[in-house]
Amino acid sequence: MTNTFRAFRYRNYRLFFYGQSVSQIGTWMQRTGVSWVVYTMTHSPLMLGLTVFASQFPSFVFSLPGGVISDRYNRYKLLLGTQIASMIQAFLLFLVTLSSHYSAWSLLMLSAILGIINAFDVPARQPLIHEMVTDKADLPNAMALNSSMVNLARLIGPALSGIVLVKFGASICFLLNALSFIAVIISLLRMKLSPPPSMKKNDLRLELYEGFRYLKRTPSISVALTMLGLSSLLVLPYGTVLPVFAKLVFKGDAATFGYINSFIGIGAVTGSIFLATRKQNADLKSLLLVSTIIFGIFLILFSHAENFPLAMLLAAVTGFGMMNQTTICMTIVQVESEKEMRGRVMSYVAMVYFGLLPLGSLLVGYISQQIGAPDTILLQGIMALIIAVLFFKFLRKKKLDAGDKILEEEAENLVLEKI
Repeated sequence: MTNTFRAFRYRNYRLFFYGQSVSQIGTWMQRTGVSWVVYTMTHSPLMLGLTVFASQFPSFVFSLPGGVISDRYNRYKLLLGTQIASMIQAFLLFLVTLSSHYSAWSLLMLSAILGIINAFDVPARQPLIHEMVTDKADLPNAMALNSSMVNLARLIGPALSGIVLVKFGASICFLLNALSFIAVIISLLRMKLSPPPSMKKNDLRLELYEGFRYLKRTPSISVALTMLGLSSLLVLPYGTVLPVFAKLVFKGDAATFGYINSFIGIGAVTGSIFLATRKQNADLKSLLLVSTIIFGIFLILFSHAENFPLAMLLAAVTGFGMMNQTTICMTIVQVESEKEMRGRVMSYVAMVYFGLLPLGSLLVGYISQQIGAPDTILLQGIMALIIAVLFFKFLRKKKLDAGDKILEEEAENLVLEKI
């Protein structure tokens, strides 16, 4: 247990974890609510894809300047600002849906505003963990715990959202999300972080180019980004068509949609805890390969499962593989990044994830409209296995560079102690 939760010994990280735990539940309630409302209004898988596109593609457009701003200015103040802006966006969704006279397009417009906010939030939030967890050896544990928190919210949020949608309507979902940001804002205000060192501010284009050159000369990061990008485009958007499964395959309602997301969340939480218990020098690349294979196989099995309890079991294992794959890629990127480049590196992560995932969602929505949701998810499972084959040689190398560095540092410390 001490090993699993070792990042909790840092007070600032504990505050961050507790505040984000509440806020992420609200975020998943809102995400589930928007998708369900749009689908019930339009009955179009393509509109579901457009919903994801609207909420995430703006992050792709603004992620690079967001990363430069994160490296130039105080990340703590930037994160505080994005959380307040996200709370306002959720409250606007609440006001819009209070009236029965609103369209799907108004929800898409507000989702696009959130996408712009996230373009500045992600490059600030992820590198800020490095300032909370001062020992580099504890960073993989902190990131795994962070993923467990996000995925626990993925378990609780959709289930609550399904109940609230059925009992009270979409507007209450969005109001609860707005209120959830109070917790994260309070946690941020209670933190005690050292002021960041002043950084030389170069031309914006020069700093973006420096970030690109850094990726080129750091293959461990660029390969992880490439793998994450392919998955974001071809596999991860399977969630786009889950409302179709809830309504047409399982003959259910909003609560059914919430249960599907929650069982995926159960698997994702299990995967997060599994990663958090790994030793500091664990072979993450082998775990990444196995997780990608698990993700693909169980996505294929889920695609044509008509028995609901069996489908939920398959969804849970799918969530396990999906979470492990994404978290390990993020861990490689963050641990390998130099301090002065983290904001820009995370902006490239946001660009890859928020750029390709919405494009993939549009693609999945279109294909689903042509061949149906089950066959679409079947194809996505096959693509996950193809990605595993493409990266097999890289993932079967003996050790992960980040793990090697940690081991080297430990060895150097032992030598110094002997001296």
